[in-house]
Amino acid sequence: MKHILLFTFLLFNISAVAQKKKAPPVFNPVSRPVNLTDSALLDLVQKQTFRYFWDFAHPVSGMARERSNTEHYGHEVVTTGGTGFGIMAVIVATERGWIGRDTAARFMRKMVNFLLKANSYHGAFPHWLDGTTGRTIPFSRKDDGADLVETSFLFQGLLCARQYFNQDNTVENELRNKLNWLWTGVEWNWFTRDGREVLYWHWSPNNGWSMNFPVRGFNECLIMYVLAASDEKYYPVSPAVYHRGWAESSFFKNGKQFYGHTLPLGFDYGGPLFFSHYSFLGLNPKGLKDRYADYWQQNVNHTLINHDYCVDNPGKFKGYSDSCWGLTASDTYNGYDAHSPTNDHGTITPTAALSAFPYTPDLSMKALKYFYYTLGDKIWGEYGFTDAFNETQDWHSKNYLAIDQGPIIVMIENYRSGLLWNLFMSCPEIQYGLKKLGFEGH
Repeated sequence: MKHILLFTFLLFNISAVAQKKKAPPVFNPVSRPVNLTDSALLDLVQKQTFRYFWDFAHPVSGMARERSNTEHYGHEVVTTGGTGFGIMAVIVATERGWIGRDTAARFMRKMVNFLLKANSYHGAFPHWLDGTTGRTIPFSRKDDGADLVETSFLFQGLLCARQYFNQDNTVENELRNKLNWLWTGVEWNWFTRDGREVLYWHWSPNNGWSMNFPVRGFNECLIMYVLAASDEKYYPVSPAVYHRGWAESSFFKNGKQFYGHTLPLGFDYGGPLFFSHYSFLGLNPKGLKDRYADYWQQNVNHTLINHDYCVDNPGKFKGYSDSCWGLTASDTYNGYDAHSPTNDHGTITPTAALSAFPYTPDLSMKALKYFYYTLGDKIWGEYGFTDAFNETQDWHSKNYLAIDQGPIIVMIENYRSGLLWNLFMSCPEIQYGLKKLGFEGH
């Protein structure tokens, strides 16, 4: 429990001042076509959610804003990790013909040009940037420098873009070249803190290593270790950083059963569902195994445990059912929390079930139809489904968060076509890194 809350605090710290502020709602209900086929409904949800990363993108940088209720931080705060998810959403929109390829490539080039000039620290970006100036906006008092986890989410998207925009023309050639400059500039080995066998989350030019957060699994940060291992030439880290850092903690191995499902890794009951989403937007868990786990089994069973817990509903919260489930980190009626079976207060977050489409397609479709047809007048708006709701408290969010909207588009697409999985796994660097760490089936 304390580890989940600590991860959540570091990822999504929202100040007490912001929690108390009375803000005008930004939620604009929109019409909802009825009697849609399953395919048409998936199209609509992806396309509507994509608008968050296109219509609401920062006009100067193209990066994703942290959240729709900008009065919390102002209009300039853009998010590094959420932008990585947004890049993948742009690829989906391009492939499905919602935006033109040249338009998308030019949008991506604008973003990459911005990132090349933005503040970075040993090649890693901060959690937040000013979308106009590129200067660091501190995430907390000491978190005013590099955030290696958020940077990894960003590069998961950027590498997919490099693989997708592969045509031989001026815009796409320039885009790929600049993406490679960014990629080869990340000093992964710097974040081992003088050669220790673990990666550290933060470093600041003002505060050094004072955040003191070695990242150990199992949680949402697997992608960081895969990317660090994938640097062959410039700033590589040894396999020991993965095996003696990431894989060595009191909450890494599990092996117990919950609701009849064996959970290979992680906290009891699996923790929030974003653990099985963020690293696997690009990293394909199908057939992916190492000495510790089968990652398809890990993610499917994590999802089933979360679903079955909601059906069991030991807390007797209003609305929980086979069609209304999904616990993960999100806004809630009294702030922000990392919801899970061991930290449940009645808040359902649509991204939890919808980003699980590859793992539990039938159960996720049931949830999608319930969210859309039954609760749509309360939670369906200009950027798709709002962040969360709590029927027990009669609370329905009016806001959208980049880190929750992005995985909906991407994971639905991975379920439908495997697009982002295929792009990311086609990177020769990723194949090298997975082999280096001892992964099979990739």
